[in-house]
Amino acid sequence: MCPAGRATSVRGMDDLPPRLSRLTFHGPLSDARADAMVRRLATPRPARVLDIGCGWGELMLRVLAAVPGATGVGVDLNGEDLARGRANAVARGLGERVEFVAESAVGTVRGPADLVLCLGASHALTEDGAGLPDALRALRRLVADGGRVLLGEGFWQRTPTADELSRMWPGASPTDHPSLPALLDLAVSTGFRPEWTETAGPDEWDAFESAYQADTEVWLAHHPTHPLAPQTRDRLDTHRAQWMAYRGVLGLAYLTLVPLSGQIPD
Repeated sequence: MCPAGRATSVRGMDDLPPRLSRLTFHGPLSDARADAMVRRLATPRPARVLDIGCGWGELMLRVLAAVPGATGVGVDLNGEDLARGRANAVARGLGERVEFVAESAVGTVRGPADLVLCLGASHALTEDGAGLPDALRALRRLVADGGRVLLGEGFWQRTPTADELSRMWPGASPTDHPSLPALLDLAVSTGFRPEWTETAGPDEWDAFESAYQADTEVWLAHHPTHPLAPQTRDRLDTHRAQWMAYRGVLGLAYLTLVPLSGQIPD
């Protein structure tokens, strides 16, 4: 899960592909799983929701729709995604109940919240991606006692081979992700108990990776001589090769975590 950005705009060129329009969620998450998550997360009636690395905040908006009166804040650095989230919120009648903020999540004081969402964005909580333990401790500080954290985090389904690692993202290492048991143990050691553990399935991964590139692939097929075609082709082919290397090796866990009451890490 190392998404590439949209091709750089060129003055006078307005025939570029739409960005990520095929994606509902910016990760391997089906509507069926999301609906079940929302039902579970809405049951404690969270009054305040915080979404770290929110993108366009689709899951947060669904929680707010399920909990009348709840408010939410999404934090991200991508202005285009934040604008999409604001537009979606207004279209669903949630504009007065949610705020999308362009700022870093490192050291954020926007907690404590009753529900903290952090889906594929734990790196946003620490300087230079300092590490998952520090990110989990930050999440514990951001969630109120009695609340929940929904953590979407990568894990190795099995130890990748040297050849597989060489074809993934630059500098890929076996230490980039824990195993699922190690991930759960780490959550427990940083002040949580796991209420619910689930993992993205192969169909969710394939749908995500396909939708991630689909707009641009179709655009490239229709514009093979466009000035941006060579760099766009290279970007698409590189990402597809990386996906084929981690397909079936890299997993994504969705952990619903309950904080230990009164135990805030230093």
